[in-house]
Amino acid sequence: MAAFFEIVKSILMGIVQGITEWLPVSSTAHLSLLDELVKMDVSEGFFRIFEVVIQVGSILAVLVLYFNKLNPWAHGNTDEDKKNTLLLWVKVAVASIPAAIVGLLIDDWLDSALATSAMWIIAATLFIYGVLFLWMENRKKESKIQNFEDMSFKTALLIGVFQMLALIPGTSRSGSTILGATVLGTSRVVAAEFSFFMAIPVMFGASGLKLFKAGLDGSLFTFTGFEWLLLVIGLVVSFLVSLVVIRWLIAFVKKHSFKPFGWYRMALAVVIVAVETAKLVG
Repeated sequence: MAAFFEIVKSILMGIVQGITEWLPVSSTAHLSLLDELVKMDVSEGFFRIFEVVIQVGSILAVLVLYFNKLNPWAHGNTDEDKKNTLLLWVKVAVASIPAAIVGLLIDDWLDSALATSAMWIIAATLFIYGVLFLWMENRKKESKIQNFEDMSFKTALLIGVFQMLALIPGTSRSGSTILGATVLGTSRVVAAEFSFFMAIPVMFGASGLKLFKAGLDGSLFTFTGFEWLLLVIGLVVSFLVSLVVIRWLIAFVKKHSFKPFGWYRMALAVVIVAVETAKLVG
């Protein structure tokens, strides 16, 4: 029975990861809350690897959904299509530079520095960016960048600067990049899709580095067969849910604004403050 409940928890974690990784609502906030409610009965080292693996599942969904769009040599592509796709990859690489540099320099330090007040910081960033999303949508500024060909390398780099903000827990990587891209003049669809594409090098790089470190210290090779099963289940669920959520988000922003996500972030911030306050009082 205990094993069954751990499988259920793994499925729940995969579902939450698959949903919140792509919506601008902070996967860190939701996974932290879920971990408090249904904490997995595993070692801290295993859970860190589990979080990495379910992120990989989410990224694989982007590669599957956008395979033709991201593949310069996809069947039927003209020379112009190949050129534009290669340029898109260069823009993604340029946008990834700021977070890659800053992340390598201060990520470990930032994690330890914020550890004692993580949930309060998450609540604050959820609320602040919720307000910013509402402000952004209320500006009613016309989007001048309607496709990736219109996006300059300078704009891509500036979007990457916004992505750096996601190093602070609760900001949301997709939230900061979508907000930044939209403020810089992209359409909602371009902002969302570019956020998806930027996740590929950033999250594969971060996940690969953590798995490499786990391999070096040997912890990766100490997992039991059941723990490997939990990893596979979490990855598959995250992948399948991500497929649905990515399609849904693109369809949603074609007809609606990001305002609902702004209001949701603010409401979740209030919930977290209430939960953390109750802990202090209790």
